[in-house]
Amino acid sequence: MLELVSSHACHAGEQRFYRHDSATIGLPMKFSVYLPPQAAHGRVPALFYLAGLTCTEETFAMKAGAQQYAARHGLALVAPDTSPRGDGVPDDASAWDFGVGAGFYVDATEAPWSAHYRMYSYVVDELRETVLAELPIDGARLGIFGHSMGGHGALVLALRNPDVYRSVSAFAPIAAPMRCPWGEKAFSGYLGADREAWKRYDASELVARADARKFADGILIDQGLADQFLANQLNPDVFEAACLAAGQPLTLRRHPRYDHGYYFIQSFVEDHLAHHARVLGR
Repeated sequence: MLELVSSHACHAGEQRFYRHDSATIGLPMKFSVYLPPQAAHGRVPALFYLAGLTCTEETFAMKAGAQQYAARHGLALVAPDTSPRGDGVPDDASAWDFGVGAGFYVDATEAPWSAHYRMYSYVVDELRETVLAELPIDGARLGIFGHSMGGHGALVLALRNPDVYRSVSAFAPIAAPMRCPWGEKAFSGYLGADREAWKRYDASELVARADARKFADGILIDQGLADQFLANQLNPDVFEAACLAAGQPLTLRRHPRYDHGYYFIQSFVEDHLAHHARVLGR
């Protein structure tokens, strides 16, 4: 059962924040939902947004300025927290890029993380099923997008579940996590030493094996060229090459002067919602 934590009028719709007991995580989880004004009259398509390292279910709703465009296109926006939280949740207090706030959208297999860190299954199954059961959202018209760690998550969830998500985009994603320090740290901690197991959560590995026709409308990625993490963490060129080899349409836009933060996301979020609206409106 969903507990409504708060609700706020926003661009003629409602920005809501929820809490619920998650069977997948084994703990209470929080998420945000923006319902556009069109949701008062029937089910609407929805985008799932996955946030980056250290973020919460509030970050995108408060910083991206996306609600005005969601209202225009009649899109719901669903954003989960980035990891389990609470008493008894394992954490690495010395690291901001592993543990609480850094679930990496994987199902951990290594102790102690495997008890609660199951963000992949939580997002693609439990959260999706919960919002479809409780809110006026059309389960046949779902898209997914995200930023940084969440951009990685969005690409992976879409490529592994093209029957669930009809559209996908990302802002500055960790596009080849097996080749960067963030990904190697997270995957070795959550998944163990077997690099073959890591491939299931690496978008650049997955797209090579995916049916490119499943995203015939293309994947949209925006990347700032002043991003402080571009050189050693993000690897958009690796994903671009993998898409080219696989025949997967990709629009990778590179923007001078833009960094990794939410001012960058604010600048291009309108284009992302328009991209998803075109695909989901068919």
